[in-house]
Amino acid sequence: MALAKGRYEIGMAQDAGHVREAQRLRWLCFVGARRGESDPESLDADDYDQRCRHVLIRETASGRLVACFRMLTLSGGAEIGESYSARYYNLSRLREFDGKMAEIGRFCIHPEWRDPDILRLAWGELSRHVEREGIEMLFGCSSFMGTDTHGYEDTFAMLRERHLAPKRWLPRVKAPRVFRFARALRLRKPDPRAAMAAMPPLLRSYLAMGGWVSDHAVVDDHLDTLHVFTGLEIRAIPPARARLLRAAGA
Repeated sequence: MALAKGRYEIGMAQDAGHVREAQRLRWLCFVGARRGESDPESLDADDYDQRCRHVLIRETASGRLVACFRMLTLSGGAEIGESYSARYYNLSRLREFDGKMAEIGRFCIHPEWRDPDILRLAWGELSRHVEREGIEMLFGCSSFMGTDTHGYEDTFAMLRERHLAPKRWLPRVKAPRVFRFARALRLRKPDPRAAMAAMPPLLRSYLAMGGWVSDHAVVDDHLDTLHVFTGLEIRAIPPARARLLRAAGA
């Protein structure tokens, strides 16, 4: 059954046309909007699209696609090398994780839409997926727009100070271009207000529930982003937050 909240409804892509809609929105969010381009044929597509389930959020009245993301479910850490994130991070430590995992990728909201209900609805669907599949960890790459670290110093300093992954799971460097913020900003005291203002909304949600990040950001020239590996162990979610998620997914 489709989940709805306010003006929006969420559901799974049912055919290639739906996936193409998601690919189109992803291109617009990650590339087109920042370049001022609007080519209706341009798509963000890769080989993982065939392996993932695609989640679509639409405005109910118009049917317009306003947000999307994809999910790849793994039986456990032994399969972590099959994830998209493993192309950019050395995730060998996570091979020891013994519960089911879900990688959340390509999350984006149409640049013309700013309604917080969209993100709430996405988390409601994620909570249903966690319950339905018995997921014990959510993970993925959380993206900052652009590849210039200027303007993100306080955010990265806060990540270093408060939200680094536990050592047993900490990803190591694999990508050719990275920003080692935990090392570069070790002496910087973050301004909390500035840090939160520059924090991507999805990452902010992960951290509020007890999530953690890698100690470095990958410079992704293809999507013109900086991204950090992000993990959230389901059992670490504070009880009050867990109740809100279950309510959002009801």
